[in-house]
Amino acid sequence: MKRLLPIVALALLLAGCGAPELSALNPSGAVAEKQLSLIILSISIMVLVFVVVAIIFTYVVIRYRERPGQEKEIPVQVEGNHKLEIIWTVIPILLLIVLAVPTVMTTFSLAEEAPEDAFWVDVTAHQYWWNFEYPDTNIVTAQELVIPTGERVYINLESADVIHSFWVPALAGKMDTNPDNTNKMYIETDTPGIYDGRCAELCGEAHALMNFRVVALEPAEYNNWVAGMQNFDEEVVSAQATEGRELFAQSCIGCHAVDASQPGLGPNLAGFAERGTIAGFLAKSSDNPEEADANLKAWIKEAQAVKPGNAMPNFLDLNDQELDAIVEYLNSLTLD
Repeated sequence: MKRLLPIVALALLLAGCGAPELSALNPSGAVAEKQLSLIILSISIMVLVFVVVAIIFTYVVIRYRERPGQEKEIPVQVEGNHKLEIIWTVIPILLLIVLAVPTVMTTFSLAEEAPEDAFWVDVTAHQYWWNFEYPDTNIVTAQELVIPTGERVYINLESADVIHSFWVPALAGKMDTNPDNTNKMYIETDTPGIYDGRCAELCGEAHALMNFRVVALEPAEYNNWVAGMQNFDEEVVSAQATEGRELFAQSCIGCHAVDASQPGLGPNLAGFAERGTIAGFLAKSSDNPEEADANLKAWIKEAQAVKPGNAMPNFLDLNDQELDAIVEYLNSLTLD
């Protein structure tokens, strides 16, 4: 028991820890704000009930406790008191109604039908990455869902294998992606920025690494991104990048398209150099290109060690020169 108490205390302490960008308590969109309101309402009701019960319990324990030298006092028995029974039956019903009405209203508002001119994105979950298709603009990308601010984005959610769950805490609650069923939801935000997303359904050994990001851009910037993806063309500007493109064509092109209009077995890599992560979770910062290149080399050479169970094979036969060439080529895949 003595060993168990510190473990329980530590677990309770760590339960309150977490990155603020992965907290539903910091909403950045209308959907998340509605859901936070329900969270606050339900917690308020639970706290109210707890406080009232705790006060009554404490009063009874103190008022009717057995005292040395005094005759034991028995509280007045209220069994069969119709007035009290009505009160403690009606109050819970009223509290449930207070919670149920806004919950049902919010549920229906979040499930409303999309208008005919709705902005749609088709999201497909894979072990262990995310594919995003924009049917209106014929764009396919992966790992980063780019959306315009100030517009409601409707999402079709599907899975290519097992059940996953699409979750961007700052923008909306979780929604499952199923192999044989399409779920629908929408997200929106007026605040430009990057919002972290996660798979929230245990889906295999690399479940914890199945991250993605939602990138919200001002409408003008979003239109520039669309134009860049639609007109994406590889520009190989060095001999090393040319060698990398040849190696890519030999080993990678069967799974990874670099044409933004083409889906593939693996993530589409059009504009790869613009993305903020590698494989959805490895750092890829312009402030530290050496670290980014090292992460990319590790991913290419030993993908199974970096993200166990994913569909990408290890390329252990590539030497350092070949790895450098492929990295140079991938870093040349910009939207400029």
